[in-house]
Amino acid sequence: MSQLIYTEDTTFSYTEVHELKVRFRNMNFFRNNEYKGNLVKGYTLPGLWILPSVSYQPLKTLKIEAGAYMLRYWGENQYPNTHYTNLPGYETDDTQSAFHAVPFFRIHYAPTPEISLVLGNIYGRNNHGLIEPLYNKEMVMTSDPEAGVQLLWNTRRFNLDMWVNWESFIFQGDKQQEEFTFGISSRIKANSPIFENNKAHFYIPLQLIFKHQGGEINTSATVRNVKTWLNAAAGLGIDIKMPFRNFKKLNFEAHAAYYSQQKGNTFPFDKGYGIYGKAVGDFKNFRLHAGYWQCHNFVSLMGDPLFGAVSISNKNLVYDKPKTAFLSLEYAHHIGKGFALGIHADAYNTFKSNTRSINIDKDGNTITTTSSMPNSISFIAGIYLRTDFSFLIKRF
Repeated sequence: MSQLIYTEDTTFSYTEVHELKVRFRNMNFFRNNEYKGNLVKGYTLPGLWILPSVSYQPLKTLKIEAGAYMLRYWGENQYPNTHYTNLPGYETDDTQSAFHAVPFFRIHYAPTPEISLVLGNIYGRNNHGLIEPLYNKEMVMTSDPEAGVQLLWNTRRFNLDMWVNWESFIFQGDKQQEEFTFGISSRIKANSPIFENNKAHFYIPLQLIFKHQGGEINTSATVRNVKTWLNAAAGLGIDIKMPFRNFKKLNFEAHAAYYSQQKGNTFPFDKGYGIYGKAVGDFKNFRLHAGYWQCHNFVSLMGDPLFGAVSISNKNLVYDKPKTAFLSLEYAHHIGKGFALGIHADAYNTFKSNTRSINIDKDGNTITTTSSMPNSISFIAGIYLRTDFSFLIKRF
């Protein structure tokens, strides 16, 4: 489902020189998160986003695209005028009506079929292919298109996605902080993929996210201390070609994840780690996904909140070595050219864990209360309809 619903095709065409096109991208979604326990409160995402744009390819290796990204949740008419993430530090009274809307502009330069340089709105979000403890797939429904600069390098033995996403720009005397994300998602391939007559394909995924909040010219800000965090993961993976008509592929991955708070004291931990493993079976239109995660003092900066040790719903509550097992069933169907349907149902079991509640009394003393959190099972389900089509206006 990730390829059909959550991601965008980055293929560059060298045959569309001097073509002016209109493109329409859209996702309609209804996602229900029945979270249990105290890591995060449950909520529902009913809505859609649309992205109409116009593109022109003046050169064989250069394409320009401009449009507008508009997000709407059904039942709401006022939207905070800020980027939507799960990190602290951004509150605003400035709102937009009807839609949360931002401009969209992309320049894609592809000097060779292996290398692409993207400026403006990059191929972001789930296109980075990050594991769930590092990136929450749901952000395709809750965050703005990423914008900055991106380098894509794809060869037979190596894939690299390196980017900077600039989330918050500040002017002299601004009251907020600048914020950006630097990321790397790469894959070292030991041999050719299974679709090239190999029965097994081995690879090494390496991933990194570096988050920064700061700025030297925001002299009016109430909080000006610099904050930087790091999430990273390295692992091993294997694709196995299955000899069955409706059972196409089996995949196994194992990752070691790392967290570091390099500057600031936003989170109660300065360092942490986690272990993540998953098994995926691809059938005709279905995908069965099972996995396991455990961590110690790990903060998932942009990942699914179920993969962290810090409660999102209670900022003073931390988990002691939480463990989570999950099972997901996905259905994805290519309806026709430019249209795809996706459905999924997930179950996450967060095992019994000890917790600590950290509070500060009126005299500034730290009071820590320990307790035991019982086993909890969270259910997540969603249905999505993705649209992506274009048509030629004129060839010059």
